[in-house]
This record gives sequence, C-alpha cells and structure tokens, in this order.
Amino acid sequence: MRPHHLLLAVLVAALWGVNFVVIDVGLDHFPPLLFGALRFLAAAVPAVFLVGRPQVKWRWVIGVGLVLGVGKFGLLFVGMRSGMPAGLSSLVLQAQAVFTALFAVVALGERVRGARAVGLAVAVAGIVVAAVDEGLSGPFLGFALVIGAAAFWGVSNILTRKAAAPDAFRFIVWVSAVPVLPLLLLSLAVEGPHADAEALRSLDWGGVGALLFVAWVSTVLGFGLWGHLLRTYDASAVAPFSLLVPVFGMSSAALLLDEGVSPLGWCAAVLLVGGIAVASFAGSGRPAFRRAARTGGARTGGVSTGGVSTGGGGPAAARTSTTQ
Repeated sequence: MRPHHLLLAVLVAALWGVNFVVIDVGLDHFPPLLFGALRFLAAAVPAVFLVGRPQVKWRWVIGVGLVLGVGKFGLLFVGMRSGMPAGLSSLVLQAQAVFTALFAVVALGERVRGARAVGLAVAVAGIVVAAVDEGLSGPFLGFALVIGAAAFWGVSNILTRKAAAPDAFRFIVWVSAVPVLPLLLLSLAVEGPHADAEALRSLDWGGVGALLFVAWVSTVLGFGLWGHLLRTYDASAVAPFSLLVPVFGMSSAALLLDEGVSPLGWCAAVLLVGGIAVASFAGSGRPAFRRAARTGGARTGGVSTGGVSTGGGGPAAARTSTTQ
C-alpha cells in the first residue's frame, strides 16, 4: 500500500474512533432516537438526489436500513445515553464480528474452524471480561444495549452481503434514508414530542457540529475514503486497519472525555481486538473469499469472510456494511 494510502487508512480509523466521542457530545444535545433520525437525515439528504437509484432490489435497501439504522444505531445511541462510556462502546461494538460469523454459519452455510475459530473464541472471552468489568463498575443495561447493537450490525452485514450492491456508496446513501422516519416516530413515541421540541429549540453550535460530524465526516467522508481504498487494494490489505478504531476510540475518550480504563477493561480490549485480528488474518485470502467474489461480485464496498468491517467499527466475518 502506498504511503499516502496508508495515511488515509489510518485517518479513516481515527475519524471512526473519534466519532464515538462526538456521539457522546451529541447525546448531550439530543434525545438518542432523535439524534439517530437527524444523523441519517443529514447523511441522506441531499445525497439521495445526486447518486441515482440504488442498483439492488428495494427489499435489501429497506432491510439493511431498518436493521442497521434503527436496530444498531438506535440501540447504540440509547445504550450510550444510558451510561455506556464512549471508549468502551467503540470496543464492545467490535462484538459484531462474532455475531456476523455466527449468522454467516446459519444463513450462508459458512464454516468457522482452525485459527479463525480460536480467534473468535478469544474475542468472546474479551466480551465476557468487558461484561464483568462493566457489571462491576458501570450500568450493565448500557452494556447490554451496545451488545444488542453489535448483534443487529451482524445481521445487517449478512443482508449487505446478500444484496451484493455494485455501487456501495450509492447503496449506503439510500440505506441512510430508510431509518429517518421510523427513528423519528419512535422518538416521538418514546422520548416524547416535548423533549424533541426542546432539543431543537435549544440547539446550539455544539449540537450542530456533532450532528454534522457523525453524518458527513464519519459517514460520508469516512465511507467514501474507505470505499476508495477497497477499490484500489484487496480487502485483506485494507480491512485490518479498522482494528485501530477502538484504539482511537478509547484513547480519544480518555483524552477528551477523561474516561478512565480499568485493568479489566484493558484486558478485555487486548482479548477482543487480538482475537478478531487472529480471525481476520486467518480468514483473509482463503477460498471462502474467492467463492464470495464469484457469487456476490467482489469489491462492492464490503469484505469477505475473515475481513473487517468499519461501520462503528471493526472486523466482520462476512461481506459487511461500512457505515459508522
């Protein structure tokens, strides 16, 4: 990989890691479901009027939009609002790699064995350690909600792989348009019109900046750069850089939000990131990738078995979406 492309890959990982800190800031200005609705609205408009119609069936656009936008990000934002720290959220969300592998076995008939199985088992151990640490030191509900978000992300990875969109950027723009109305209706029903109106009435530059960062910088710019790298290099060369996302997420949360990390937290980080790294590198370049390339069309913005997804992100065991 050329030096300037190496820098781009690290930059994207940094943007996606810092994004968790920005989400935390945004949740100080908006109720979580309203924040999610506004985030996707800003990411989709005006882009949907510029990119053309999606080149896949609408059921895939709607399915991924609901699972990823409402399920993953709805639970992530509510979990962080419930007290889940930003840095730990960036780490725990990497559990999506384990869920993706499990769902790929059930839905796609893929097999997990050898070093990949060992790596995923180590990653599960990291999740357990993180759960114990959060149960002892913080609100376990927030942790459970972020784990739920990781599970929804795993489902969306499988749906994205089956959709096999030839233009991943166009696909994700249309996917971003889907959750706007459901999240807004959920916000009105759960958070209440008064809370939503008060958030919009008291909107300041901090809230606007957080919203634009998560919509345009993290989603549009980050996804565009990542897609460019995936079109230029093999996914196995690009994907491992997303292992840096929780590194940037935890370090930026420590620097900007003064979030401390316990010894158990560091142990969980090493196990989770290390396990996923083993599973990722063990799977890259194997026949499963070549089968995916023949049947789904490689280089569509996702990665193969053993690859890495970066939507909030980290490694996934199937072709994945890359929105963060």
